[in-house]
Amino acid sequence: MSSPDIAGILDNSKELDRLRKEQEEVLGEINKLHRKLQSTPEIVERPGDNSLLKLKMLYTQAKDMSESEVALSSQLLGQIDALLPSGTQGQHRRRIGSEQKKKRVKADSEVPRMSPTMRSHLESLANLKGEQVAARIIQDDAGKDAGKDEWFVVKVIHFDKETREFEVLDEDPGDDEESTGQRKYKLPMSHIIPFPKRGDLSTSPDFPPGKNVLAVYPETTALYKATVVQARKRKIDDYVLEFDDDEEAQRLVPFHRVVPLPEGYRP
Repeated sequence: MSSPDIAGILDNSKELDRLRKEQEEVLGEINKLHRKLQSTPEIVERPGDNSLLKLKMLYTQAKDMSESEVALSSQLLGQIDALLPSGTQGQHRRRIGSEQKKKRVKADSEVPRMSPTMRSHLESLANLKGEQVAARIIQDDAGKDAGKDEWFVVKVIHFDKETREFEVLDEDPGDDEESTGQRKYKLPMSHIIPFPKRGDLSTSPDFPPGKNVLAVYPETTALYKATVVQARKRKIDDYVLEFDDDEEAQRLVPFHRVVPLPEGYRP
């Protein structure tokens, strides 16, 4: 066992410690920005605001750091393995055999490592199983609506944390002649918006008058852009909305069927 080999391990250990400290700093910035957006969601609509761009950059930075940490940890494992006595190492590996393979498979499933905030976010998405959410569905058939961007109420069947994709069920795809019953879709995280929970008012944003939102049109499972007409007295009150291109002047929509208007929404 040579001194240069030990020195290399110590150097990489120090680099790993430095990298983790930087990750904590980035995580702190992400959490601060999350709190800011939760308290004032309308800030993203102000001219010149770059909150969403900054959040994207922070998550990209956190992802890169996680991947670097994985690579450095793998390098350290290789250095340590190289210093272990070959006979002892072989005997040890033969003894644990399949158990070690199982551990490796489990470890591989956790790569790259995620920040606590992202891990918590993915857990909350996995917990949406069985619930209804708003989903962006792009029609890809050859009909007149091909390529059209639409939002519907769907039921979450499963969320894959590895691919970060939702499997959802459109329980009411419509009554047109081409409809063949319930349809399943696989959608990325960005195409899903959870609805506020009826029993947890903290999940319900309070949209002020004049705010553009995405809401379920009464007696349908489709969501459209609408404008909040008047302020609510209580968080459990319905919203008074004006839908774009609607002949009726105003409509009442339950608070748990109203979500923020997605960035880049196309009617």
